[in-house]
Amino acid sequence: EVQLVESGGDLVQPGGSLRLSCAAEGFTFSDTRMYWVREAPGKGLEWVSTITSGGTTYYADSVKGRFTVSRDNAMNTMYLQMINLKVEDTAAYYCVRRRPGDALRMVPSGRTFGDWGQGTQVTVSS
Repeated sequence: EVQLVESGGDLVQPGGSLRLSCAAEGFTFSDTRMYWVREAPGKGLEWVSTITSGGTTYYADSVKGRFTVSRDNAMNTMYLQMINLKVEDTAAYYCVRRRPGDALRMVPSGRTFGDWGQGTQVTVSS
């Protein structure tokens, strides 16, 4: 059974930092393209970042230069290091895996794409 478990969300002040983790089970993590997607209340889903199986990374313009995605294939874990956090980064952050047979996309097409974790809440507020 595929499991994706996010952790690391917290309440942080503007300008602060957090590192999110996504622990994966039930599939060959090292062969899998992974994504971070966030959802703020009333704003819908927003793609944040992608990391390919080969380690190539992509970022939304809104987080470029502040967020860094990485993966540890030995630990079956993906990370999102976030610095200089802004109020507008407040959202639930979801880890998504591309399933075998899914289109090879840089950005997930929506909730029906891939497998999703349960999310971890990041709140940026003074």
